[in-house]
Amino acid sequence: MRILLVCILTGALLAGPLPGATAWSASKSAGAPYHHVIPELPSKLSICGQPVPLGRPMVRDYLDRELVIAVHDPAQTIMWLKRAGRYFPYIEKRLKAARLPDDLKYVAVAESALIHYIRSPAGAVGFWQFIPATGRRYGLRINRWFDDRRNLRLATTAALAYLKDLRGQLGSWPLSLAAYNCGESRVKKEMAEQGTRDYFDLALPMETQRYVYRILAAKLVITSPERYGYALPSAAYWKPIPSQSVTLRLKRPQHLTVVARAAGISYRQLKELNPELRRRYLPRGRVAIQVPPGKAAGLAARLGRAGPPPKGASPDKYVVKRGDNLSSIARRHGVSLSDLREVNDLDDNLIQPGQRLKIPEK
Repeated sequence: MRILLVCILTGALLAGPLPGATAWSASKSAGAPYHHVIPELPSKLSICGQPVPLGRPMVRDYLDRELVIAVHDPAQTIMWLKRAGRYFPYIEKRLKAARLPDDLKYVAVAESALIHYIRSPAGAVGFWQFIPATGRRYGLRINRWFDDRRNLRLATTAALAYLKDLRGQLGSWPLSLAAYNCGESRVKKEMAEQGTRDYFDLALPMETQRYVYRILAAKLVITSPERYGYALPSAAYWKPIPSQSVTLRLKRPQHLTVVARAAGISYRQLKELNPELRRRYLPRGRVAIQVPPGKAAGLAARLGRAGPPPKGASPDKYVVKRGDNLSSIARRHGVSLSDLREVNDLDDNLIQPGQRLKIPEK
């Protein structure tokens, strides 16, 4: 009897067992047999160079669960593979330069499935899923203009620094990964109370109990996709998008359409190259952005000739903070006090914290 497997590449049915899987057959009530692929666990496995104790039944059970879930979620796993083609080369380069284990790249898969805009119910955002407090602690801008958690380069810098710090505090990579998920304080508390420094022996919150195994499942499938039924040709993997950095010194906020026009690209292309940008404007001051290769030279000069924002462009807005006054806000944005009052329909200069002001075009 043929074993029918789902061919991930084409959606067609292929015959033959996987080298790393066995087949299980059962009968529906109608009597027609159907088949499931059950991925086999490897005989040996490590995480960041540390052996995984697969001889322990509980360890095997947890890994088995996460591997089955990964293998039988074809849409997600295909997208893991495709996105890895785009983002892994940069992450691998950074890990090598920092002399950190290559396996840490799978943390980003487990955290975000390599989606830059993903947001958790707890408020964690981006490739490496930083909550605001931890992101700011590691130098990421999270404000009205920028959310660096969505920028692969900046977020990877912060994530590697955080992981390195955790390794220094906890002494092992599995414990460090657990702490990345639930916090170093919780892991230290549980180690002290339970009397063990072995992640694979610790009772932790269920999400953290599964976390390292989810990373291991991602490693197994992405490292050897064919073993688990995923045979993508090289052309199917997304390619890295080349870009270069340019620093602009802006006297006032600049609409992104004008910046894109000066760079010879579309508004959407500019946003996709700079996913950390939260508004339709760049702020006043020194701002570094990514543009396509060859577009950085002379961009500042072209920006001065790029013309006004499009008609009907949404005005920039500013939330009044304690200590602000209308004159200082006007100076900060390079507009006149009278224009600022007029666009906000203000009869006087009285404003209050939390008030939203429209910033007029200069």
